[in-house]
Amino acid sequence: MKSKNLILILCLVFITSGGLLSQEFQYVGSAKCKICHNKPATGQQFKVWSESLHANAMKSLSNEKSLAYAKEHNIADPTKDPSCLKCHSTAGSVKESLQAGITIAEGVSCESCHGPGSAYKTNTIMKDEALALKNGMIKPDQKVCEKCHNKDNPFFKPFNFAEASKKIAHPNPMVKK
Repeated sequence: MKSKNLILILCLVFITSGGLLSQEFQYVGSAKCKICHNKPATGQQFKVWSESLHANAMKSLSNEKSLAYAKEHNIADPTKDPSCLKCHSTAGSVKESLQAGITIAEGVSCESCHGPGSAYKTNTIMKDEALALKNGMIKPDQKVCEKCHNKDNPFFKPFNFAEASKKIAHPNPMVKK
């Protein structure tokens, strides 16, 4: 009897742990990031992002060049078209069920580069890079950037990861490496 109970418990642990490992992280939105990442002592990452082309990516879909491209390619509204949103808005590129606070208007938000923040957003986790990475945070590399900065982009310009990284650098001096 005890061995049957033990087997049953082990099976339940195995089944539930598999479900936890396959859990999809949710996108919490830049407002959650701003709470901690807008202080001078921690590098003002939110300020750096909010003044960037990434934060203003949705606005670029309404400029003359984008509207002309949209008209030429029978896109009624580039600010609502999935083929445009997939690179101009983090929320436009993820399943609706994973959107827990992120909005289309944010443009290319923190979570486009760093991954959905639901499991690493707490201060305790964010202070330890290894723990944050374990909880779904991504350290962006060239591959992450080239999801959008590639030849499929109708306005593609040669992309140099090292140079682009310098333009958007926003280190946090408080993070333990």
